[in-house]
Amino acid sequence: MHFHVVSLFPESIEPYLKSSILGRAREKKLIKISYYDPKKYAVGKHKRVDQRPYGGGPGMVLEPTAVLKAAQKALRHTVSTQTARIFFSTDGDQFDEEMAKKLSKKRDILLVSGRYEGIDERVPKILKAKKVSIGPYVLTGGELPAATIIDAVARFVPGVLGKAESLERSRVSSPEVYTRPEVLVWKGRRHRVPKVLLTGNHASIEAWKTQKRR
Repeated sequence: MHFHVVSLFPESIEPYLKSSILGRAREKKLIKISYYDPKKYAVGKHKRVDQRPYGGGPGMVLEPTAVLKAAQKALRHTVSTQTARIFFSTDGDQFDEEMAKKLSKKRDILLVSGRYEGIDERVPKILKAKKVSIGPYVLTGGELPAATIIDAVARFVPGVLGKAESLERSRVSSPEVYTRPEVLVWKGRRHRVPKVLLTGNHASIEAWKTQKRR
């Protein structure tokens, strides 16, 4: 699977994406991540990629040409005509586990990350990109949403998760988890592991986990 990230600041997420499970997956060539910086396609004397918004308003907007050229280069490196094209927006479809599973079936995923006050609206229209949101809040850029999707989708790529981690694949919302010591003493108070987890009764434990997921 190949993730194509259009971003002004790929260095902001690359350390995370090359570490731990994702780093090993990249070393094994199970997933690939490429970056395409719109700044390389900026035009004009000052090579700017941001402009003031029409109609007024605060902040600056990423101009469309540089972003489209970066996305165009990314698409030239895809091997599938069914490349998923994702544009991050607070009014987009909510990203969830089901969407992650569907995206994991794709060979290529294009992730367009915005900055400042956003990207010119003509970009997603021209790219025919799907608007996606990772939550009802605003971030300073689209790099974290891109990393979130890469992480969530990569988990479903065969071989990415090892044997010890494979059971995580079906987990949507974790119940409470506990480990040793059985009794934690903290600031004079004793905090115990729930007794049901110590019984060895798998049916009771599963019932407890199901109840906690609700």
